[in-house]
Amino acid sequence: MNKSGKLITENAELLIYLDGKLHITILGGIKLTGLDRMKVTLKLTSTDHKQNAFRHNLDLYNSIQTEQLIEKSAEALDISTNEISTAISQLTTALENYRSERLEAIKPKQVEKKQLTEQERKAAITYLKSPDLLTRTKQAIAQSGLVGEETNSLIAYLTYTSRKRHTPLHLMCLGASGTGKTWLQERVSELMPEEDKIEITTLSMNAFYYFGKEELKHKLLLIEDMDGAEAVLYPLRELQSKRKISKTVTLKDSKGNLKTVTLNVEGPVCISGCTTREQLYEDNANRCILLYMDNSPEQDKKIMDYQRKLSAGLINQYEERKVREQVKNVQRILKPISVRNPYATYLHLPEAVFKPRRTMLLLLMFTETITYYHQYQRELKTDEDTGEQYIESTIADIEAAFTLLETTLLKKSDELNDACRNFFERMKTYLKEQDTEAFYSKEVRSAMRLSPSSLGRYLYELERMGYIKITRGNRYKGFEYKIQNWNDLETLTNDAQNMVKTILENIKAVTRNPVVTQSTDGLLKVQRASKKKAVTQEQ
Repeated sequence: MNKSGKLITENAELLIYLDGKLHITILGGIKLTGLDRMKVTLKLTSTDHKQNAFRHNLDLYNSIQTEQLIEKSAEALDISTNEISTAISQLTTALENYRSERLEAIKPKQVEKKQLTEQERKAAITYLKSPDLLTRTKQAIAQSGLVGEETNSLIAYLTYTSRKRHTPLHLMCLGASGTGKTWLQERVSELMPEEDKIEITTLSMNAFYYFGKEELKHKLLLIEDMDGAEAVLYPLRELQSKRKISKTVTLKDSKGNLKTVTLNVEGPVCISGCTTREQLYEDNANRCILLYMDNSPEQDKKIMDYQRKLSAGLINQYEERKVREQVKNVQRILKPISVRNPYATYLHLPEAVFKPRRTMLLLLMFTETITYYHQYQRELKTDEDTGEQYIESTIADIEAAFTLLETTLLKKSDELNDACRNFFERMKTYLKEQDTEAFYSKEVRSAMRLSPSSLGRYLYELERMGYIKITRGNRYKGFEYKIQNWNDLETLTNDAQNMVKTILENIKAVTRNPVVTQSTDGLLKVQRASKKKAVTQEQ
């Protein structure tokens, strides 16, 4: 039996206090909130007169109510007021201790930051200083248990790494149900230290405003399903854009007077979420890197093969956990450092990109994040005018950013959403195989195994955008459609690739990357540089 002094707390809704022949039951327990009051409903009985019971509702912190309780219960139970007064005083103390214990028990436990051993630290630094860091990171992600999605997983990993920066990136995983959105988010987030992430399933409307002022600072916030977070889309946008949110609420003080209190929550915070509905979250999606899941038959085959091996015990889960711990240690030794991109003025986006301002910002920030991740391979410089220490982006960083974000940039240039685009490309492939340009919806639905509602939605969108047109037919016998533009995606892709090629050629024509020099501890080789130099010259 769990006792705190003479207070029996087995049932939180029915507390029992024993004091000699006095038996006090606290009906309904006590409220844990409002430490300035102790409202209780008491039932007092005496072992000498068990048939008699005195019930009373009061605030034990109210002296007048307490005196009335003592006098009336003493008379009803035929016990001295001194004895009851002592019991009530001890009961109040016991309830205070019980409430403190309960509050401490339900208080969220802060995850302690792991202290790396010297061996772990050296191994992590060696990992970050070795060549082909992005390639090895991609391999480590695969070895940690994530099947396929090589490019998407690396983008997610770098996005989550940006949580340590002053301007972190944000991520949204998009795809139909069952395509692995949550799986990818979970697996990549397992490579982040526990102390740096907060996982949330659902959120109430005002939940964000009641975090501690710095509780979200430089944290990775994982929202499992954005469909369950519609009520908090506005504070999410503010956290992404302004890196802080505030709300003024009205509260009563101890005297009952109303007063206003401003709740402040500071970022920056890296936000990652999953959803099936891109259009619904367009305003939020513009602030995020969008990842479109691979729902190809090849990816299905890879995942099912992994599932079979896992069930058969052929997957070495110990090695997967070991890799995850190693990558977490790598994350832990990344240091806060400013990043400058001396080639930023040469970067451009394809003219077809919608909302180019935010897309350009995402591209620049992603490039800086790649540089930040390579901090142990970059020379630490000091601005002579401001004294700020920083590292610089290289052409390789820019090339890696364009390569990884190629699909994302194409999607932002495409007026069709991802699902409709996939349908359109599959349909073009099917019609080429059939050696025809015209089709009826019935034959396409049968060949692609689509639901009538999905097919109707895709055809309506394609017709509205002018990608297909009705050539003949009627609503009773069906319409015959014909594709108007067969090469629109190829044109977009070629334009983007040619633009990237031109940008890189222009940068290489202007400057060459400086030679990287390091000390044994990474970011310690300091070079003086002026902020007036737009591009670092060869040493």
